[in-house]
Amino acid sequence: MRTVNPIYHHSDQMLLQERNWIEMAKKDPKEFAPLYKKYHEQIFRYIYQRMDDKQAASDVTSQVFLKAIKNLKRFEFRGLPLSSWLYRIAKSELNQSFRDNKAKRTINIDNTQVATFMEVFEEETNNINKKRLFNALKELNSTDLQLIELRYFEGRPYREIGEIISAKENNAKVKTFRALEKLKKSFNKNNCL
Repeated sequence: MRTVNPIYHHSDQMLLQERNWIEMAKKDPKEFAPLYKKYHEQIFRYIYQRMDDKQAASDVTSQVFLKAIKNLKRFEFRGLPLSSWLYRIAKSELNQSFRDNKAKRTINIDNTQVATFMEVFEEETNNINKKRLFNALKELNSTDLQLIELRYFEGRPYREIGEIISAKENNAKVKTFRALEKLKKSFNKNNCL
């Protein structure tokens, strides 16, 4: 029977296969292809949601995978999918791109994500509340916004969030809770919209 870790949507067998791919790619960068194929679309979507410019997102995604291949020898397998490490690189490359281009960060969510996220506030999902949510999201700093996106828009587990932000799982929970509290406070403050 194949057991799947519900937190990472990876079975033990999938993680073992990924670990083997990583070890092979450390010896020969050409062997990185299965990892690239597995994670390219996922990393691209993560970046594109934050940039809202397909060409720029494609360029940043390329940088992420170039850095991953270049630094793969330093990667340590910790029982987590490689995606956790790739997301950390993507976060860094996004921030660098924003600094280099003096670009504003984009919050790119669809109605389904808004409806799902609005359940946290236990309020009716109408246009007024959507506007309040967008205004409240704009008031968050980039770190808090990333925590909200990773947890509530992308459904990432705290352990993976911790890996992405270079923190322990408990610390990721606490930081996400605090970010959510700031968002709720801002959301409720914007009640007059």
